[in-house]
Amino acid sequence: MTSFQSTLGDEAGIAEELAENQQAISIAEFFEKNKHMLGFDSGARGLVTAVKEAVDNALDAAEESGILPDIYVEIEEAGDYYRLIVEDNGPGITKESLPKVFGKLLYGSRFHAREQSRGQQGIGISAAVLYSQLTSGKPAKITSRTQGSSEAEYFELIVDTDSNEPEISVAETTSWDRPHGTRIELEMEANMRARQQLHDYIKHTAVVNPHARLELREPQEHFKFERATDQLPEETEEIRPHPHGVELGTVMKMLTSTDSQTVSGFLQEEFTRVGKKTADSIIDEFRDRHYGREMRWRPPAEHEDVDLEAAVSEATANKGADATAAFADAIAAGVDETDRIAHHELLELVDSAADEVEAEHGTTFGDTVRENAVAAVWLALIDAREESGDAAGETDDPVESRLVADCYDLADEATSTRKDDEVIRAFADRLAAKFDDELEDSEGEDGNVRHRLTRKRLRAHVDRAADLTEEYDDVSFGDTARENITEAVWDVMATVPDDPPLVRELAGDRDAASDLVDGMRATDIMAPPTRCLSPISEELISAGLEKEFDADFYASATRDAEVHGGDPFIVEAGIAYGGEIEADGSANVMRFANRVPLVYQRGACATTDVVKSIGWRNYGLDQPGGSGLPKGPAVIMIHVASTNVPFTSESKDAVANVPEIEDEIELAIREAARELKSYLNKRRSMQQRRKKQNVLGTILPEMAEKVAEVTGRDEPDIDDAIARIMNNVLVERSVKENGDGQAVSVTVENNSNTNESLEITDIVSDEPTSLPDDATVVEMDGEWFVKWEPEVSSDDAATLEYEVADGAECSLDVKGVETEKLTVKQ
Repeated sequence: MTSFQSTLGDEAGIAEELAENQQAISIAEFFEKNKHMLGFDSGARGLVTAVKEAVDNALDAAEESGILPDIYVEIEEAGDYYRLIVEDNGPGITKESLPKVFGKLLYGSRFHAREQSRGQQGIGISAAVLYSQLTSGKPAKITSRTQGSSEAEYFELIVDTDSNEPEISVAETTSWDRPHGTRIELEMEANMRARQQLHDYIKHTAVVNPHARLELREPQEHFKFERATDQLPEETEEIRPHPHGVELGTVMKMLTSTDSQTVSGFLQEEFTRVGKKTADSIIDEFRDRHYGREMRWRPPAEHEDVDLEAAVSEATANKGADATAAFADAIAAGVDETDRIAHHELLELVDSAADEVEAEHGTTFGDTVRENAVAAVWLALIDAREESGDAAGETDDPVESRLVADCYDLADEATSTRKDDEVIRAFADRLAAKFDDELEDSEGEDGNVRHRLTRKRLRAHVDRAADLTEEYDDVSFGDTARENITEAVWDVMATVPDDPPLVRELAGDRDAASDLVDGMRATDIMAPPTRCLSPISEELISAGLEKEFDADFYASATRDAEVHGGDPFIVEAGIAYGGEIEADGSANVMRFANRVPLVYQRGACATTDVVKSIGWRNYGLDQPGGSGLPKGPAVIMIHVASTNVPFTSESKDAVANVPEIEDEIELAIREAARELKSYLNKRRSMQQRRKKQNVLGTILPEMAEKVAEVTGRDEPDIDDAIARIMNNVLVERSVKENGDGQAVSVTVENNSNTNESLEITDIVSDEPTSLPDDATVVEMDGEWFVKWEPEVSSDDAATLEYEVADGAECSLDVKGVETEKLTVKQ
């Protein structure tokens, strides 16, 4: 104990003095002193963060109202500060809500909603206002006009950090040329050293929001990003939490607030993908964990000296000989028909037999008679003894209990053949003894007669029997054998259909609630619905990449929905390769969460970790050392869409290392990368083909010339020869005089080993005639485009014939076959 601590007790009132210094602080005051946590840790980054928060809000607002976003961002120098202006064409904000939206932290409409959105906490834009007033001392200037309003509302405000409430200095109506939307103007201490991150944010936002038009005007440059599609993201719907992944504390809170009285009702009303059948399965899992299962023992075999009829008859008094015999016979026959029977199953069997005999003989079998019959039969099942050895009892070995024999069979089947038979028998004897121990408690009264155990308690019994076997028989009983035996016994035990506690009882019982959560996680439940998410889609990912990157190849992949922490999520990936993408250095990795670019903390993000862990050499990209970011002209984009993205901090710059999300990121990237691998392999093959064709194109003319000299004949046409040697598709046009005109013939000869579908356009300077049915002609600017789309099998040919005026000029255009596999003669 330090000297200070040792004197604390000698000074009266020290606790009261310390208590007087304790006080609550507002969230605004906290972030006033910790603005770095929200991404405002420097002038350069603060400006980028403010732009990001304003643009994200604008995109969300427009999309939620079904409006194609049109967003304008301007940054200008204003003396010692920078002025940021962001305008949008969204639905606007009402006069009552506007001050709190911009002047109160943790004020928003999306925090409790389980649906995808860019903003959720209600911190971002109000934090930008707070940063602005802290660094410049000037209020935020906000103009907003709602749809249908004749005038706009104008406010100047700051955040009162003591109360976390907006402090309004100006509130008035004004005119504005936009029919609806919002404009915010902030002055702040900033600089443009993070210009590249700012440009990246705007450009990347344009990539994953191809439906948005974005414009950025800053002191040195001006950018416009036009929309590539008029298709708005799919409208999302709020969903309930999914049972997989919800934490215990959350479930306990839900139990206290639900209106449901029963567990089944609670599960069906408070969770998604839970109907009556699924709720019953969860409750069965709960019963196993909370109450335990009952051991199901085998009924007596024919060679065993167990007379169940006599046991029932002896336990049944004053019911008449015929009724008693019928009762005993029905019970014995019912037990004999089962493979195994548990105590609660025996109860049901005895009740059924009693009801049948009552109906037939008119004799009443009350509760006491039924209970006596159950006790007599159960005791006969678990206390009887049989001869050890084979099923026929053809040995002179001493008798052993039926429980030992049953435990022996289960253990013998679950363990390896290397275990000695005597070892297994000794283990079975000790395990059966643990079931015997369950029959009496410490006071000698009836204990666990029903042999009802949780899996944890069963494993403890198995471990105890195994430990004794290791100690006294000097053999190893490893964890695998113990687990296999536990699983074998657990599988033959039966779930007991006892009623679960009521919801109000569960809410106050942490252990029971924990068993319910475990039961939810153990139940196979359909993946959560995706209507709460709005993924970009493979088509629009490719469209966004094509819009902003001039590449040779594009690929995209969208995974099916998975769940983490009760929240569904979808991972998407896209790759652009070649073309004008910079080839020097590492590939450009673009990270997104809910359509928002993540431009900072790349090294702390799960997305980056996954990209580095992939072996990119397998997909055709250079990766020095076999790990890290790949090299070459490539752009790799990853998008995580979720109702609750797990960020590493409040600044929302990096996705946390959640295994479920990391697995999906890897699968999405690999799916797109496989397409890249196919493209690069094909390109490599085409390069080799082109090289070979170039060599033939050099050698064959010389050979043709020599042959002509030696034979005295005309030089042969080498184009046909090259086409056949290279297995090319040969497209050849021939023209013959035909009276006053010309007969044109276009022949396709497929020398490849695959079927080919071609798109052939013959551009003619005069109107063609006598066209076949499988060709069409379109006139445009004095030229006629003859279109023909033949499908030609391997080693087959097809011909198009038509007529044209004498002197007409023709030009062939062929598509559908790679240039390296095509030979055109005209």
